[in-house]
Amino acid sequence: MSDVKQYLTNDKLQEFKKELSFLKTDKRKQVAESLEYTKKLGDLSENAEYHDARQIQAEVEDRINHLENLIKTAVIVDGDASATHEGMVSIGSAVKIQKEGEKDLREYKIVGSEEADMSQGKVSNLSPLGSALLGRKKGDKFAVNTPKGKVSYTLISI
Repeated sequence: MSDVKQYLTNDKLQEFKKELSFLKTDKRKQVAESLEYTKKLGDLSENAEYHDARQIQAEVEDRINHLENLIKTAVIVDGDASATHEGMVSIGSAVKIQKEGEKDLREYKIVGSEEADMSQGKVSNLSPLGSALLGRKKGDKFAVNTPKGKVSYTLISI
């Protein structure tokens, strides 16, 4: 397990707990039934269905272990955090930024890496943009290195 702290909102924590419960009960049972069925198909050394079922079992167990560790060690943040920490951007903050040379504002929410989803405007605290925003105050100018070069932004609001 990595030493990097994983931050979650309470909603995401509940989502992961629900997934974990499903995996430990329903999915494990489905996989066990599939393994039993494929064992009856003949020679296990040449039984592709059996090997596929074992692969699925390993993936389910890996996901269960990952979720258990995540739930046990996650730092829960207020999903509705705004201008906290003396007006500085922190995990859970919703921000509006403006790219240099553009008029449009971009809205993002800083979240832990497990919740990041750019299509929903959720930026990981570990991403270049997310880490550049952390600790910034309204009006700060900052730059982010991207594959296409350095991009400059201004933090409009928290």
